Amino acid sequence: QVQLVESGGGLVQAGDSLRLSCAASGRTFSTYPMGWFRQAPGKEREFVAAISWSGSTTLYADSVKGRFTISRSNAGNTQYLQMNRLKPEDTAVYYCAAAGGRPNIAPSRRRYEYDYWGQGTQVTVSS
Repeated sequence: QVQLVESGGGLVQAGDSLRLSCAASGRTFSTYPMGWFRQAPGKEREFVAAISWSGSTTLYADSVKGRFTISRSNAGNTQYLQMNRLKPEDTAVYYCAAAGGRPNIAPSRRRYEYDYWGQGTQVTVSS
């Protein structure tokens, strides 16, 4: 059974940092892109960041560019999201996602490109 498990969320103040982790089990994603999405109350799930299987290509939403950094460890089947200079508008449930259909494809901003999803971790940023 494939599982993606996020960790590292919490309650922080504006300007603080958090590092989210996503550990995958049940299969390897070393040749597939992975990504992070988030969903705030009353809003649709939106793209945050994505990374290619090799880590050489990354994509970011404009709202987080320059503040968030996505990375991965293929040996550990894990990806990370370093979030700096957090803002109240970053408050959301953050979801880890992984593609699993075709290997070696480019990372995507589109939700339907990802086949596996975690349960989410809450990030709350107070002002």
